[in-house]
Amino acid sequence: MNDLTRAIPALFVLLWATGFIGARYAMPWAEPFTFLWVRFALTFGVLLLIIPMVNAKAIGPRNAFHAAIAGVLMHGVYLGGVFWAVRNGLPAGFAGLIVGLQPMLTAVIAGLFLGEKVTGKHWLGLVVGLAGVITVLSPKFGSISGGVTVATIGAAVVAVIAMSVGTVWQKRFVATADLVTVTLYQYVGGWAVTFLVSLMIETQEFVLNGELVFAMVWLVFVLSLGAIFLLMILIREGEVARVASLFYLVPAVTALLAWFLFEETLTPVQLVGMAITTFGVALATRRTPRQPAPATARASR
Repeated sequence: MNDLTRAIPALFVLLWATGFIGARYAMPWAEPFTFLWVRFALTFGVLLLIIPMVNAKAIGPRNAFHAAIAGVLMHGVYLGGVFWAVRNGLPAGFAGLIVGLQPMLTAVIAGLFLGEKVTGKHWLGLVVGLAGVITVLSPKFGSISGGVTVATIGAAVVAVIAMSVGTVWQKRFVATADLVTVTLYQYVGGWAVTFLVSLMIETQEFVLNGELVFAMVWLVFVLSLGAIFLLMILIREGEVARVASLFYLVPAVTALLAWFLFEETLTPVQLVGMAITTFGVALATRRTPRQPAPATARASR
């Protein structure tokens, strides 16, 4: 494994965490599903320009269909559910706690449908990681208010389930197809669901200003392209349960970014939580000496 490959998990976590910062800039100025369908349409357009430059390969109708289904789940339902819940009053800390359940849920689903075996050590890592997430988010629990409703909690729970199922779907059906073309069709699926929902429940209005433009450009290029490509590489090269455990690090990195950019409070309790989370992720992602990385395993066949 070269240095660039080793850096991918850390870079993915950093980029993914900036998505919450981008959402903070965007959500006051646009409704969630309207913002997302425009974001996905712009990403689709950029990918159309990239495909001939990198000689991306066609993936066939069957793979295109499965990629679109993964996109509906991972982009449309997941992001739409989280954005809608936060927009409608669910405190970010509470939303982060619900989203923090994703690695465990993904491990269960991957075991059932992909036959991935999660050892006792890895389950311990997942539990420790979740404990760290709770510790990092605990100072924000005091902000829980009337926004905690059946609707907002339900939207967040559905979002987490969708992300877990979408990750497994991607691994099961299209992990070996061309990443650029797969991502293109993912955004077709994500665009379709967010566009339809926005027509049903939103006004389609924007307040066009510098913050919204910055958020849109950042989320299109850094998140929808950069972070998602890294996630697809991680899914292709590793077990889904281990990849999902990286999401435990996102709240901690987001808290650091919010402290740096917005001067939000960063308490000693949160720093302890970050250390616990990092230890848990290390346990959950560490391989045993007799368990080669997927690339090595393929090479030995």
